[in-house]
Amino acid sequence: MRLLLVEDDPMIGKSVQTWLKAQGYAVDWVRDGVAAELSARDTGYDLVLLDLGLPRRDGQEVLAALRAQHRDMPVLVLTARDAVRDRVRSLDAGADDYLVKPFDLDELSARVRALLRRRSGRAEPVIEHGELRVDPVSRAVTVGGAAIAVTAREYALLLALLDSTGVPLSRTQLEEKVYGWGEEVESNAIEVHVHALRRKLGADLIRTVRGVGYMIARPDSA
Repeated sequence: MRLLLVEDDPMIGKSVQTWLKAQGYAVDWVRDGVAAELSARDTGYDLVLLDLGLPRRDGQEVLAALRAQHRDMPVLVLTARDAVRDRVRSLDAGADDYLVKPFDLDELSARVRALLRRRSGRAEPVIEHGELRVDPVSRAVTVGGAAIAVTAREYALLLALLDSTGVPLSRTQLEEKVYGWGEEVESNAIEVHVHALRRKLGADLIRTVRGVGYMIARPDSA
């Protein structure tokens, strides 16, 4: 999953980015409202973490612009503005959740997981696909009850495919889900990760859609 973090405080931004990357997310970090709008326009983010008190353009304006452009990714507002009117204004403008600073990083992770789960149309916290079971809280992956060790990249790729079950994703789309800005991507990186997941989880889990990319079939059509 690829997230956009919009935060002008360098200490908060660095700590949040480092924390979420350790949870297996690709996290791009920008520090002002104009950069946020440009980034969201050019990249298909799964979620935006948005501060309100931003230079160049206020976070409320960024939020309004995203929704006016019909950008439907979840937006989690992270701000020191704790007045009820600010919360109401943000939620009415299209924010999906609101977290007041200072916040606990574990709570931030839980809210991110909840928003991504809701975006995928799932109510259950654990993702199940046949004998495959993925727990986003512990990042545990099991097949038939047996624990499977996967790398951070493999885990991110698996989540991206499970999030779009039944829909083929191109190599470029998968790279955008798994890698953030400034991260080196080998030309065959996705193929290598797919091969590793097939070896660990079963050769039939990830299908190659010729000329398109890869997908995990829906359980009823597997």
